[in-house]
Formats: sequence, C-alpha cells, structure tokens
Amino acid sequence: MRISNREWHSIQRIGWLRAAVLGANDGILSTASLVLGVAASHATHSAIVVAGAAGLVAGAMSMAAGEYVSVGSQADTERADIALERKELSADKKYEMEELAGIYVGRGIDPSLAKEVARQLMAHDAIGAHARDELGISAILKARPIQAALTSASTFAVGAAMPLLTVAIVPATNLVPFVAGVSLLFLAFLGGLAARAGGASVTKGALRVTFWGALAMAVTAGVGAFF
Repeated sequence: MRISNREWHSIQRIGWLRAAVLGANDGILSTASLVLGVAASHATHSAIVVAGAAGLVAGAMSMAAGEYVSVGSQADTERADIALERKELSADKKYEMEELAGIYVGRGIDPSLAKEVARQLMAHDAIGAHARDELGISAILKARPIQAALTSASTFAVGAAMPLLTVAIVPATNLVPFVAGVSLLFLAFLGGLAARAGGASVTKGALRVTFWGALAMAVTAGVGAFF
C-alpha cells in the first residue's frame, strides 16, 4: 500500500526551530541589554554603536561554538550507542530480536505479533529498528552539529541587528526608550511566531519572552546607570 499524503507535525521542526529561536532571541535580548547598559552609563553615541557591533560579532561566534559543542557531544553519544548496538547484534541477534519484541509488547502489542514485527523490521534494517525503538534515535531528532551552529550564529546576528539598527538611526537623547520598545516588540513577535510554529499558544509564548526580555533589559540598564 502506498501512502500519497504525508503528515507534518511540530516535532519535525523542533531541531532547527530550537536553534533558530534561541539564536534570534539571544541576539535581540543580549544586544539590546548591552546597548541599554552602555547608554545608561552616559557613554557617547559612537561608543554605544561600537559596543553593540562588538556584541553582535562576539555573540554570534559564541552561539555557534556553544551549539556545535553541545550538539556535537550529543552526536558523539549517538554514534557510540549505535556502534555498541552493532556489536550486540553481531554477538547475539536472537537475543536482540527478543529484546525488540519485548519493547513492542511493553507498548501494548500482542506477544506473537510483536515477535513477527521485530523479525520483519530486523530483516529490513536491524540497526535502524534498534536505534529508533531501543535507543530513541530517529532521523527527525538526530543531532546535526553544523546545522545547529550555523543556524544559531545566523539567527543571532539577524536578531542582534534589530536593536543595533535602532541605535544607528535614533538620536542619542531618545535611545533608551526606542531601543527598549523596538526590542520588546520584536521579542513578542518572535515568541508568538515560535509558539505558533511549535503548535503552542501564541499569546503565552509572546508574553513569556517579553516579560523576561524586559526584566533583562531593566537589570542591565540599572547596572549601567549605577556604574
């Protein structure tokens, strides 16, 4: 039987969506907070622009490195587990088939049917069946370090460019309210967009990001004013 229509679910976007949302959100929030902190210390307009630009570059590189190391470690673990599973399959294929059947029985399948399903799946792709059903490794959730690093860096840069562009356009006298307002607006939009893409409440997602964004900016601006 051939299935012509394929269903798409939110979980299929979670890998790149997570990196993209974190990157853009951090780009807006960290750069806006940095700019507000420097502006609150009564620095010159050019010094604020330089600080924002340096924050954009440093943040993008930091996000890329952090995501690559984190997701790369996950990928290493997945490869090690799959290699171990290959050895176990070579050593005792019968036991591995029983183990796989036991997993299906635990999910509610009749024991005799579970054995037949395990037999057919292992005949088709033994390591794939064990990776998916025993180890929880699938194509959808598979770790992709380079993709995560590039996505985080690029989205951070795009997010950071928003408050930085505001700094370049707005006069120094109106810098703090404009940067804060524009940044919170973009954060709310990003939070709502991420929630919608993930199938969650748009309002809740927007409010959550906006609240923590406002708090971070207020604290940073307060530190800048104090010093």
